[in-house]
Amino acid sequence: MVGTLLLLLLLLLPFLLYIAAPQIRKMLSSGVCTSTVQLPGKVAVVTGANTGIGKETAKELARRGARVYLACRDVQKGELVAREIQMMTGNQQVLVRKLDLADTKSIRAFAQCFLEEEKHLHILINNAGVMMCPYSKTADGFEMHMGVNHLGHFLLTHLLLEKLKESAPSRVVNVSSLAHHLGRIHFHNLQGEKFYQSGLAYCHSKLANILFTQELARRLKASGSGVTVYSVHPGTVNSELVRHSALMRWIWRMFSFFIKTPQQGAQTSLYCALTEGLEVLSGNHFSDCHVAWVSAQARNETVARRLWDVSCDLLGIPVD
Repeated sequence: MVGTLLLLLLLLLPFLLYIAAPQIRKMLSSGVCTSTVQLPGKVAVVTGANTGIGKETAKELARRGARVYLACRDVQKGELVAREIQMMTGNQQVLVRKLDLADTKSIRAFAQCFLEEEKHLHILINNAGVMMCPYSKTADGFEMHMGVNHLGHFLLTHLLLEKLKESAPSRVVNVSSLAHHLGRIHFHNLQGEKFYQSGLAYCHSKLANILFTQELARRLKASGSGVTVYSVHPGTVNSELVRHSALMRWIWRMFSFFIKTPQQGAQTSLYCALTEGLEVLSGNHFSDCHVAWVSAQARNETVARRLWDVSCDLLGIPVD
């Protein structure tokens, strides 16, 4: 319960400050992606694209002419969204493929099919996630938050990385959260078997997203790959992410005037995927379309490298 209250306070703090201090309202206003870049001939994958921020991100990429893959666990819902996007944008190159990030077999199957279908991949948006789930494990025995939010996207990115390199310049965007400030990487309890609190488990996985981003960026820069990677805080958004918590749903309704729409929440992901000249900022964390401050834990290179190695070991990926 304490972890949940801390998470709520952290996510709602900007709104409390907004109310209490009108002079900083401008600072807390939502960023907007102003890039005019068009994407004909480009290929993008968006995970969790059948709802919320992912749906809005995919819609905008399609509007700009990209061939967009909606990587979804619920294919039926994904097909409905794909048709909606096709009708709204006039772009028929919106495709749905099954991806369950809680099952490494599904992740590998998705990657295999994609690599057989496509010659290129220019944009990978690791958007899908779970939040405040009751304790449960993925098909491979990983704690659900760490398994879906971090390990699932870690594996997906690994499997698609060569295609991203072949298609360079290309970009990876990892959706994290302001909640990472409450996160810690407990290597002795990575699967939550010794102690578990659903709110903090979410925070830990969001910290892992940022550490993964920084370590991946370091490795890609060293190899001169032409692939850049960014992590983002989308803001506190009205989405299905809070479906596991009645308290969070109630708070979201109470503060609905201040909570972002999914379209607003997608802006920073789009900014990092599209804005020209952003390559020099690879590895950085963004919020409201600006570079954002991260916690001391998120800047710990030793933890980032160890998490990389542990993640590889858990997923059966050779450690380099």
